[in-house]
Amino acid sequence: MPSSDSKSDNEELFDADFLDRLRALFLRLRKRKQLRRKGIQSTPATGYTREFKDFRQYTPRDDYRSIDWRLYARLDKLFIRLYEEIQEFHVHVVIDTSASMKEPFAEKRSTALKLAVALAYMGLVGHHRVNLYEIGDDVGDTTPPLKGQGSFQRVLDFASELKFEGLTNLEKCFERFQPSRRRYGVIFVISDLYGNDINEAREAIRHASKWPGEVHFIQVYHPWEEKPDLDGEIELFDVETKEERRLWFTPRDRARYEERYQEFLTDIETACQERQIDYQRWRTDYPFDELFLELLSRGSALAGNGA
Repeated sequence: MPSSDSKSDNEELFDADFLDRLRALFLRLRKRKQLRRKGIQSTPATGYTREFKDFRQYTPRDDYRSIDWRLYARLDKLFIRLYEEIQEFHVHVVIDTSASMKEPFAEKRSTALKLAVALAYMGLVGHHRVNLYEIGDDVGDTTPPLKGQGSFQRVLDFASELKFEGLTNLEKCFERFQPSRRRYGVIFVISDLYGNDINEAREAIRHASKWPGEVHFIQVYHPWEEKPDLDGEIELFDVETKEERRLWFTPRDRARYEERYQEFLTDIETACQERQIDYQRWRTDYPFDELFLELLSRGSALAGNGA
């Protein structure tokens, strides 16, 4: 049973307003897909399901096996049922639950959880199989493969019970993570990509490039991490290793830090581009809905086939 704390987190993060916004986002994505649609297909294929779309009057060129005989009995006219092929994907949502994703900025945690839930929702309503995973110092808990809108409550329960704590080991996690090869995969990694050292993310991305399927990296960070409001004598505390360090921070130091942080972001983006991995920065003060639409509209199979 989820604790009272996790229940309150669930209500805070996934309230009725947020769920209504998810439905609205799904409708906006479906409308975009309908504008791109080239026509209705009716031939089943491996890895596809068929969704009923409409009726059309029978012509001699049509396969007589597609005639709806019940409708004929009622209307005394021949109609065929039209279907649209919907390819089934396996959607993997990987959530970094290390301590830096919660402390000292809880907005990173809430953003990561909302992103994970939104992606899982789009997968479920798009007739795909969905798994959620947590990573930290190793690959942690996961859901069983979920399918259908009736599984959405299990997504909410899993997300609300995640504990954001402990160390990060991106390279080990990405090396050990093994998405299924039985169905085409769409993989979303939600993380701040902070590792044991500044180069760890690049090595982790190298492992991720070997995953089967379409890979997306979403780097979540707080605006203060990009431009810290620090001056004078400060005490730094590493929320993962618990190390402390006292130093004097000058305006020149702050400028150097900001420059290095931008280099860090750019280096990750470049590493993803080199490995043909989609990359999106997600600052916690950015508008959620518009960034989410941008994420899925930039070529993701999740938006192009399931919405």
